[in-house]
Amino acid sequence: MRNKIMDPIGKLMGLRYKSHPWHGVDLGPMAPQVITAYIEMVPTDTVKYEVDKSSGYLRIDRPQKYSNVIPALYGFFPQTYCGERVGEFCSEKTEREGIQGDADPLDVCVLTERSISHGDILAHVIPIGGFRMIDGEMADDKIIAVLRDDAGYGHYKSIDEVPPAVVERLKHYFLTYKDIPGKDRISEITHTYGAEEALKIIELAMDDYHHRFDSLESVLEQV
Repeated sequence: MRNKIMDPIGKLMGLRYKSHPWHGVDLGPMAPQVITAYIEMVPTDTVKYEVDKSSGYLRIDRPQKYSNVIPALYGFFPQTYCGERVGEFCSEKTEREGIQGDADPLDVCVLTERSISHGDILAHVIPIGGFRMIDGEMADDKIIAVLRDDAGYGHYKSIDEVPPAVVERLKHYFLTYKDIPGKDRISEITHTYGAEEALKIIELAMDDYHHRFDSLESVLEQV
């Protein structure tokens, strides 16, 4: 189901103004198999950037205090939302009750052989798997995708084809980038899943988005 209210508004406003990367960018006609991702960070970033939900501009979230460097392009899928459906699916797969979505767009890591110099860009990507990550009691899935037509990674269809060292590097980043010395870690990765399950989670996040934002009033609540 397309966002019937936001699509025409977004197209008209986009002719004159920069579209909001969460609400104003279309996922593409082949989503979720080939889907638009908004890239916030690249591997050379030593500062964590995050989209400001009100303005749509990238803002500095925090400097990376330790040696953690994101090992892939990192961002999210526009017009997705990790809400009730994403949380219920995580609960079902982990057999844990009470898990909720983290109320953010669905995160994605994009593998490419190319050196991309900055974020705040759009990319067409192909999901090949993901990590079932739980942060506290919230589902915080990380979808793994490849850049479409990428010479190095573009032919991969499943995360099982990705070199194990790359997968482990991604896991290590997500399990440690929020660590604070002297405090217990609250994030965990319970499963690594393949392309079919990644597509299912994207579809659930798309449904959660439409349930949450399919009215102009609900979008304005975020700003």
